[in-house]
Amino acid sequence: MNSVPPVNNLLRALRPQDLALIEPKLKLDRLSAGQVIYHPGDHVREVVFPCNSTLLAFRVALDDGKSVETALVGREGALGGVVSQGLLPAYARAEVQFEGPCFRMRIEELEAAKQQSPAIRNLFARYADCLLAQVFQSVACNAAHPIEQRASKWLISAMERTGSERLVLTQEQLAALLGVGRSYVSRVIQLLKARGLIGTHRGALAILDPDALARGACGCQSAVKQHFHEVLRGVYPD
Repeated sequence: MNSVPPVNNLLRALRPQDLALIEPKLKLDRLSAGQVIYHPGDHVREVVFPCNSTLLAFRVALDDGKSVETALVGREGALGGVVSQGLLPAYARAEVQFEGPCFRMRIEELEAAKQQSPAIRNLFARYADCLLAQVFQSVACNAAHPIEQRASKWLISAMERTGSERLVLTQEQLAALLGVGRSYVSRVIQLLKARGLIGTHRGALAILDPDALARGACGCQSAVKQHFHEVLRGVYPD
């Protein structure tokens, strides 16, 4: 573990008396890039709260063997039995995109806390609404927007959630997340580099001009961010 205290904004949004019901049950862990939290069909037994720059992705497998990212979860959220009472099968693969710390908690312990506090129940119900909104927006984005806008949106989304303008990400990984061939992403990356928006270096992408990159992205990330602000003000990273 590093010296930076682990922070999850969703947990931080709880009042002290409500957090006190959860905090003793949280176990600090560290996740590695590429680590799979859940496979489709796995029984979900834990809730995972990414902290700091840790970033997780939900990916849905397709018939042709590809998998497409449908939602990102960073320090603004959690995954695993957020609304259900747990022990239900996972539908999508939950995978660590960027490594870092997290808190883990058994689902039955979270459910017990919800029974004791309506505020905790309300918080997680509101977060589930925000996560569903992100999935809805992702479906529309994948169907309607060109790859350049989608790639720009993904990079901005990852930057906001991790708090870093340097993303440890290869072009192959970005292509897989977007569900397109590497050649498409390679052309987009070269175009963004030529405009001075991003740089590349040894398996990483650096965002050089976030404002300009955001202007070239579709409006999907802004819509999701706005919904977070309306439903869970202060939870989505600024």
